[in-house]
This record gives sequence, structure tokens and C-alpha cells, in this order.
Amino acid sequence: MEIKSLLNTRELAQFLGINEKMVYTLISEKNLPATKATGKWLFPRHLVEQWLEAQTINFPKTPDPLPPYHGLLIIAGSNDILLDKAISLINRMHPEEMVAFGNMGSLGGIRALKRNHCHMASSHLIQKDGEEYNFGFAVDELDQMPGIVNFCRREQGLLVEKGNPRGIGCVADLNQAGIKIINRPLGTGTRLLLDEELAKADIEGNGIEGYNKEVSRHLDLGLEVLSGRAHVGPCIRAVAELLDLDFVPIKWESFDLLILKEHFFEKGVQQFLGFLSEPPFKKLGEDLAGYDLRFSGKMLFPKGS
Repeated sequence: MEIKSLLNTRELAQFLGINEKMVYTLISEKNLPATKATGKWLFPRHLVEQWLEAQTINFPKTPDPLPPYHGLLIIAGSNDILLDKAISLINRMHPEEMVAFGNMGSLGGIRALKRNHCHMASSHLIQKDGEEYNFGFAVDELDQMPGIVNFCRREQGLLVEKGNPRGIGCVADLNQAGIKIINRPLGTGTRLLLDEELAKADIEGNGIEGYNKEVSRHLDLGLEVLSGRAHVGPCIRAVAELLDLDFVPIKWESFDLLILKEHFFEKGVQQFLGFLSEPPFKKLGEDLAGYDLRFSGKMLFPKGS
């Protein structure tokens, strides 16, 4: 977490427009997010903003609301192989209803949620602390903090040629001469993770051949590497296993579903969330590499729900 994202007691009081003494009351009685360092209270600003959202009781109505649920559930956002398979399976299990998906990237999904164009957004946007996912982006983009439910955890990394003939062992190796990359679009969580890792390695992405060539799906990226048109690209482990390519792991990430309050208890939403705890969904994850379903269906925000 960056130090500049922490507020001291005086700064927090000014931010909330209250007396400093009231801050201590909010800590003890209202669970205001706080941490102590060197004997002084500090407050992570993004967590305070989430806490404020959770206290809000009168939300403005979203413009152009989706029609009442009549059997069509719309999900928009990040592309994922397990999500594709889950949608196909639940559509077969409930032929009288339908789940539709719009591949818009994580940020595109959150913005579609804001415009009320979908019931749920799928997202895996890593925050600057390198640990949390999606919360800060939801605060920045939405007028209200959505419910956040984990869909899965999955392993992200670099997809490389079979046998890894170029000896790529980490993102820093992308700086070697002759490497040709294939990329994911801006606004996707995969692209954000790659750019964060390139920055850590002090590498300018535009200096890598192919950096600006983008494909919209993980599987499309895998096919580019399989065909030899690229040597490497940011991708999930599942594609490496499906296409018999090699994989250099970077990070396990949280792939989540974001849902606005007014849609959370609609039949289609609850039916899909309930499906995440059922054996048919668990079996899908077992048949794919690089997925962890231990937290699937778990409510991440608000906590304790």
C-alpha cells in the first residue's frame, strides 16, 4: 500500500467533516477501517471510502434501468474460459432461461454495470497494493459500492512456446532482443498486470515487438503463440494446458463478480451465484488447470453477508 493512500486522524476528520474526537468513536462503535503504526492511528483512504459506501442508505436510482428479470441474465466484463464453460452449462441446465456474456474487459464490464447495461460485471483488476482486486476500481467508477462475489481464483502468467526455447523465466526476460509478444487490450485485468510487472522491471512496453498487437480472448492469444506468430503473451494457465504450451507463472488472482444492490436478489443473479457452490460447477474447475474454487460464491463485499 502506498504511504500517500494513508490518512492521519486530522486529515480523516477534515475528509469526513467531523471533529477529531468523533473519529475515535467511529473506530470503536462503527468499525471505521483503521490501523496503528508507531502508536498513531492511520486510515487507508480506499477502505474508508468503501466504509462510507456501506453506510449509505439512500442511493440515487440508476439511469435507464434494466427491464425486470424475465429469464435473461447479462454478464459483461473480463473473458475467462471457466466462465464461458459455466455459462454454457447453466444454459443447458435451465433451457427456459438464458445467460448472455459481453466480452468487454474488466474495466469495460464495470462501466457497463454503471450504465445499467448488465446484471453482473466480471473483473480482476489488481490494485496498486498488489494484493486486493476490484474494490478501488469499483469506488472510482460507480456511484455506489456493489456487492462483490468471488467467481474463482486463477493463475496468471506468461504463455510461451512449447519447451520455452527462448528461456523466458520472468517478465524481465521480455527485454531480450528478438522477443515478439502478443498482448491483451487496455482495460483488461491481464494487460494491467503485465504493465505493472513491466514497470517493476523498468521495461518500456512499447519497446517490445508486438506489444501494441492485441487480441480479445485468452484462447486467441494462445493460438497466436501456438502458430508461431508470437513467442510470448500474458495469459492464464488453463490455455497453456489446453494448447500444450509452456507457462511461466506470475500471480494467483481474484476473479470476481460485481453486482449492483438493486439487482442482487433477482432470480437470475441468485440462481447463477448458487450454481457456483454446486458439484457441476466444481467439476468444471477440476477439469481445467490453474483454477482454485475454494472461495467461489463467497461474498467479499459487504463482508459477513
